Amino acid sequence: SRWCLITSHKCYSSVYDPNEKTFEKLLIANRGEIACRVIKTCKKMGIKTVAIHSDVDANAVHVKMADEAVCVGPAPTSKSYLNMDAIMEVIRKTRAQAVSLNVSICCSFLSSLSLQASEGVTFIGPDTHAIQAMGDKIESKLLAKNAKVNTIPGFDGVVKDADEAVRIAREIGYPVMIKASAGGGGKGMRIAWDDEETREGFRFSSQEAASSFGDDRLLIEKFIDNPRHIEIQVLADKHGNALWLNERECSIQRRNQKVVEEAPSTFLDPETRRAMGEQAVALAKAVKYSSAGTVEFLVDSSKNFYFLEMNTRLQVEHPVTECITGLDLVQEMIRVAKGYPLRHKQADIPINGWAVECRVYAEDPYKSFGLPSIGKLSQYQEPLHVPNVRVDSGIQQGSDISIYYDPMISKLITYGSNRAEALKRMEEALDNYVIRGVAHNISLLREVIIHPRFVQGDISTKFLPEVYPDGFKGHKLTDLERRQLLATAASLYVAEQLRSQRFLGTPRIPIAKSKRSSWELSVHLGDGIYPVAVSKDGSSFSVEVDGMKLNVTSEWNLASPLLSVTIDGTQRTVQRISRNASGETSIQFLGTVYKLQVLTKVAAELSKYMPEKAAEDTSSILRSPMPGTVVAVSVKPGDMVSEGQEICVIEAMKMQNSMIAAKTGKV
Repeated sequence: SRWCLITSHKCYSSVYDPNEKTFEKLLIANRGEIACRVIKTCKKMGIKTVAIHSDVDANAVHVKMADEAVCVGPAPTSKSYLNMDAIMEVIRKTRAQAVSLNVSICCSFLSSLSLQASEGVTFIGPDTHAIQAMGDKIESKLLAKNAKVNTIPGFDGVVKDADEAVRIAREIGYPVMIKASAGGGGKGMRIAWDDEETREGFRFSSQEAASSFGDDRLLIEKFIDNPRHIEIQVLADKHGNALWLNERECSIQRRNQKVVEEAPSTFLDPETRRAMGEQAVALAKAVKYSSAGTVEFLVDSSKNFYFLEMNTRLQVEHPVTECITGLDLVQEMIRVAKGYPLRHKQADIPINGWAVECRVYAEDPYKSFGLPSIGKLSQYQEPLHVPNVRVDSGIQQGSDISIYYDPMISKLITYGSNRAEALKRMEEALDNYVIRGVAHNISLLREVIIHPRFVQGDISTKFLPEVYPDGFKGHKLTDLERRQLLATAASLYVAEQLRSQRFLGTPRIPIAKSKRSSWELSVHLGDGIYPVAVSKDGSSFSVEVDGMKLNVTSEWNLASPLLSVTIDGTQRTVQRISRNASGETSIQFLGTVYKLQVLTKVAAELSKYMPEKAAEDTSSILRSPMPGTVVAVSVKPGDMVSEGQEICVIEAMKMQNSMIAAKTGKV
C-alpha cells in the first residue's frame, strides 16, 4: 500500500528497521506544517523531539506534538526562529544529538553548526559547503555551468546599484529577472521590462532580500517568457551515491510563489525526464551534496530546460514525490545524516500513480490572486474522510494566523491511479474543507484544477494572469448551476423555518396544527431577483426555479458545517457560511462563496421600503489591502501627489508592496 495513504488519518507507515540506530533526540528549528511533518516521522522512528517557538507560538501544534518545547524569543523571526544564539543554547541545554532546520538562513548559523558538530551534534541536511554554494545564486550558477548543467543567460556577478542594474539589463536585453542571491520562496524577485521597472525592482528586491535573508545582494538574468517551472527531487548520501526521484510540475504560481503542484508532469517525456534528472544528480555530486534537495528548472515550449536554483532543504511540495515513489523523505534525510548509505538504486525509483498538491493559504484570492488575511480559525475541519487525501498542516481550530509568518494553512494532497482520479479527489477534498475566521484561497484552487487548460496540461508560469486577465472573480455559474444554488438556498431557508417550529423533536406550540407544505419565496443573487416556489415532499423539497422543477434531497443537518445535497441526482457538498434574521445568507457552492438573500414573497415586496446604507466614499483614502507593517512613507502632509505615485510601502509576510495614489490630490 501507499505509505502516505495507509490510514484514514494519513499516518506515515514506511518500514523502519529498529536495529538501525539513528538519534535519540532531535531539535527542530522550524515551525508550522514542516515542523509537524518532521515530528511525525521522528515518532515512527522512536526519536524524541524538541520544538522551539516564539512567544506567540506557545500553543502552536508543533509545540504540542513535540516531546519538549523551548521559547526562543518574541514573534519576529529574526528574534526567534532565526535567533542563532538562542537556538544554539537550546541545543546545548536539551542535549539534542541532531538538529533539523530551515536552511535558507544566513551563514553565521552554519558556522555555529560547524562548531556544534565537534560536540557531537549532527545537522539533518547537507554540509555547510553545499548549503553556501547552492544558497548563493551567483555561485550556484557558476557551479552549474562547470557541471555542464544548462543555465539561463545573465550577469554572473553581484549588482552594485540601480544604475549598474539598468546597464546590465540593457546588455542582456529586456525582459530581465532581478533576484536575491540568497533568496527563495519568491521573495526578493522582480521582473523588469524597462529601465524604470529595473530601478524600482532593484530597490524592492534588495529590501526584501535584506529583510528575509539578511543578504541584499542581487543578480540579474534573462527572463524566460512563458516557461514551465519543473523541478527534480534529488537524494544523495555521504558515500557518493545520488538519485533523482522524478519531477514535480510547479508552474501554477502567483508572485513567483507556487500554488498548485503535481507529480509527475504532463509535459515531460521519458527522455527529457532522464536528461533533467541526470543533470540534477551531476550538480548534486559536483557540490558533494548529501541529503534531500531540489534542483529547479525553467522549461520552454520546445522542452529546452535551464537551471534556476537548487534548494538545499525539504521543499513544501515534497509530499507529491512521496506519494508516487513510496519514500519517506524525512526518514531518508535522517538516515543519510547518520551516515547510512541509500537503500535504493535509480532503477528502483517508480512513478506509481499521480499526486496533486494545493497550497491552502489564509489569503483573499480576489486581491492580486491572494493577499494575506489574518485572524483566528474559529472553525477548522480537514477533509480526511475523503479517500486518498493527505493534509500536512501546523494549525488547528483556534489557531491564529498572524502577520509575522507565512499565511499557509496547510498542504492538501490527493493521490490517484491517474491524473483524472487525483484531480477528482482534489475537487471533492476542497469542497469538504471547512475553514472559518480568515479569508482563504479554496475558491481559486478549485477553479484552477477544473479549468480546461489545466485539465489538458496546457499550463505555464503565466497561467493565472492569462486565464484571469482582470483578476480572479470566483466561479462563473452556468444557468443550471445558478438554478441549483437558488434551489439549495431556498431549501435551506425552508428547512430552517421547519426546524424553528420544533424543540427537542416536539412542536414549540403543541396546540398549533400548522401543516404548511408550500412556500413562495424571493431569492436575491447578484444582480438578479428570482421567484422560487418550494413544496415539501417527505424529506425532499420540490423547488420551482425559472419555470423548471428541481428535486432537492438532504439530511438537512443544519448544525453541520458540511451539507451533502442531491439536486436531481447530482450530489453537491455545500457550506452555509453565515446567515442573519434579514434573510441574508452566504453559501459556499462549487468552492466559491455566494451572497444571497432569501425572503418570503410578502417580505420581498416590503423590502423596497427599507433604506439602503450608503457606501463609504473611499476615493480620498489610501487603505492597505492587507495587514502588515509600514516600512517606508514617501510623502508628508501638504504634498501634492499624482495618480499612480507611491505613497508608502507595506511589508506583509516578508513581501514588500508599494501603495500608490488612486487619484491626484493633496496629502
